[in-house]
Amino acid sequence: MPIAREGLREMVLSTLVLGMLGLGFSYLAWPLGLPFVVVWIWVIAFFRDPKRVRSYAPGDLCAPADGTVTEIVSFEDDEHIGGPAIRIGIFLSLFNVHINRCPCGGRIRSMAYFKGEFLDARHPESGQRNESNMLVFDPEAQMPGPVIVRQVAGLVARRIICHARVNDQVAIGQRFGLIKFGSRTELIIPQQEGTKILVTVGQTVKGGLTIMATQPTTSADSVSPALDSAGAELADSTHAASNP
Repeated sequence: MPIAREGLREMVLSTLVLGMLGLGFSYLAWPLGLPFVVVWIWVIAFFRDPKRVRSYAPGDLCAPADGTVTEIVSFEDDEHIGGPAIRIGIFLSLFNVHINRCPCGGRIRSMAYFKGEFLDARHPESGQRNESNMLVFDPEAQMPGPVIVRQVAGLVARRIICHARVNDQVAIGQRFGLIKFGSRTELIIPQQEGTKILVTVGQTVKGGLTIMATQPTTSADSVSPALDSAGAELADSTHAASNP
């Protein structure tokens, strides 16, 4: 299983600290060391970065993260969309893959970091009050836009990582960052005639694989090729938004 390089520091520290504790307690009585081994395995598994390959049709919007859909809310007027919009919230538990992926192909119009609170990511106001990073996408010409993804920190999460840059051209399903240790990811799209939401509250979704919604398109005569979105990674230069 591929491992996200963004977790290298945590993996090294956990190996050293948990390794020493595990050996020390095992010296007293070997079963005492097992909990430290379990925690170490969890830390390594947290940063897993599985390859995601599938085909997409024009108008598809894929899940920007793994997790559970916690809300689907309509707005008459969203200030960033500039009209009616739908927000789909995804809660990422400590056991989910925490890689974030682009919900559509296109260009990144803008980004904005908000230094907020750290409410539990399941709190109804966490999306508005917590530390977050917002990416605004101008989707490919056939799809209405803009499309917005918000990386929202949770109670335990203390660092949002985003490799994207303004004006980057991205592909649907492409990896662009992650949030460390429990979080929320929101997908906000224009609500138009022909917009179809394909997920329900309580549903488990997979980033880059689950189609969250479809939009009406101006051209629907082709299908995007299968994409290894773990390999289609943005440049190594990192834009990291984190609290001190």
